[in-house]
Amino acid sequence: MPNPIPRGQTSATWTGRSVPVVAAPPPPVPAQPEPGPAESTQLSFDDILGDPFALDLVHTTFVVLDLETTGGSPHDGDGITEIGAVKVRGGEELGRFATLVNPGQPIPPFITVLTGITTAMVLPAPKIEEVLPGLLEFLRSTVIVAHNAPYDVGFLKAACARHGYAWPALRVLDTAALARRAITKDEIPNRKLGTLAHFFHTPHQPNHRALDDALATVDVLHALFERLGSFRVRTLGDAIEFAKAVSPEQRAKRTLAEGLPHAPGVYIFRGPDERALYVGTSVNIATRVRSYFTAAEKRARISEMIRIAHRVDSVVCAHQLEAQVRELRLIAAHAPPYNRRSKHPDRVWWLRLTDEAYPRLSLVRTPGPGIALGPFQGRHAAQAAIDACYEALPLRQCTTKLSAKTASAICALAELGKCHAPCDLRVSVQEYADVAAAPFAEAVTGDPEPVIRTLLGRLRRLSDAQRYEEAGALRNRMTAFLRAVIRLQRLSGLTALAEVVGARRDAAGGWEIAIVRHGRLAAAITAPPGTHPRISLETARVTAETVTPAQPGPVPCASPEETERILDWLEHPNTRLVEVSADWASPARGAARLKPLLTRLESAAGTRMMNESA
Repeated sequence: MPNPIPRGQTSATWTGRSVPVVAAPPPPVPAQPEPGPAESTQLSFDDILGDPFALDLVHTTFVVLDLETTGGSPHDGDGITEIGAVKVRGGEELGRFATLVNPGQPIPPFITVLTGITTAMVLPAPKIEEVLPGLLEFLRSTVIVAHNAPYDVGFLKAACARHGYAWPALRVLDTAALARRAITKDEIPNRKLGTLAHFFHTPHQPNHRALDDALATVDVLHALFERLGSFRVRTLGDAIEFAKAVSPEQRAKRTLAEGLPHAPGVYIFRGPDERALYVGTSVNIATRVRSYFTAAEKRARISEMIRIAHRVDSVVCAHQLEAQVRELRLIAAHAPPYNRRSKHPDRVWWLRLTDEAYPRLSLVRTPGPGIALGPFQGRHAAQAAIDACYEALPLRQCTTKLSAKTASAICALAELGKCHAPCDLRVSVQEYADVAAAPFAEAVTGDPEPVIRTLLGRLRRLSDAQRYEEAGALRNRMTAFLRAVIRLQRLSGLTALAEVVGARRDAAGGWEIAIVRHGRLAAAITAPPGTHPRISLETARVTAETVTPAQPGPVPCASPEETERILDWLEHPNTRLVEVSADWASPARGAARLKPLLTRLESAAGTRMMNESA
């Protein structure tokens, strides 16, 4: 087919009318221009709830383009010599954009042989900086389609960057990638544009001229869309993901995401035996579950989970906080095999001061009455905190039950002077409490600075003596102790309160409301815009869970993770405290003021680990 642009002339046709290419470049096109009248019926991605998967292919406006260039890379000085673009929607052509471009350099002979474009042809043509404004306007609010799209888009992005034009955030569809997924090697030897055009018997055939190749790509695109129907590809998001390297298992299970709500909540992948395989949370359940069936999901264990998944259940929640809490509770209840975290909230350790004449530190699963430090997620961290206490306080380390009246055999630590030897009655019950038990209790519930100061002094002495390995071990023990105290005091402040009501504005202008009782989420609701939030709050309070502490301790009614999620939500700057049943306070000289020190300790430990791994 002859090229519609005569030699030495350039033109651009847009929505049926011919306009000359502007000789002088106008101001650069903004990155996100307002929609113009020519595209008044085209939906933007924001118009469809921010979900690109929802835009049907029939109602999507595509610009199919092709470039001719002087070489293979825009970064090696090669330039664009010709641009051809066709705008289509629903199988109907809406307009064309075609022009020769003066690349500012001679056309290489092999390019002339390939395309028929000579240096004489492009000399009177506009330069790329003069063409870009019109082309970017033509591309506005569309989806770009090209055969081997990275090549064409790469040249255009480089040209925009070179001449100060913002490249619009447009989605790109590659017909070559679509063909690799939709057509088998038994049907066609390669995925070149000419081969595909011949295979589909398209009306237009490519000839290495931009507009002709773009028209041929339009025909190939429509032929590929007919094939994609058998793969359940119906929307723009489906087509983009289909073009990527998605495993057959992922593609086959995409139907599991159908019918899920576009709302915040929890989703549960279930196996053939109805067992919960994986529990997750999202602000948009449908979009999040669909992402598991795309090329972006590359985790091996999740791919294995998808292969055996049979169904996806969803639980819609009032807002994200409720979704996060429900996720934690479901994981704790069902222990899904493909969730790594939060499966066993009961498997925590506490460091408790025993209730006896000469108390000692004991590792326990539940805090119980009295003074306790925790929770620790592992025994190793709990033991490190115990060792830190032994470094700073003369607490006895033996496990024998001691009498306040009858002496017992002394241990090696007493002989070495590292223990006050209450076993030999060298110290009274009150003296032992004053030097050992009381300082530990004060560090846990009040000010831990005396303990930390003692540890820092020993750390400094070890460092001065160049005993760096011992200093590093002591630093890790001190870090475990300080982190636990800060966490405990933070949790205790909330769990002591019978009720806290918080509210936060949502994106729609309503209010997210949470009722928290003893650190446990008792109710959650969203007050819609235009409704007084107090009405929604009273409705939630009527149905709120009754929470009564079953046992003493800083986390008596919920898992530590749940209470920490609630604390993060309540402490957010956008959250307002509506009601508090009593004073919500932390110790005046509590552990929170030592957070900068904890940060430095953790940073030093991380730096050492990186140096050792290097």
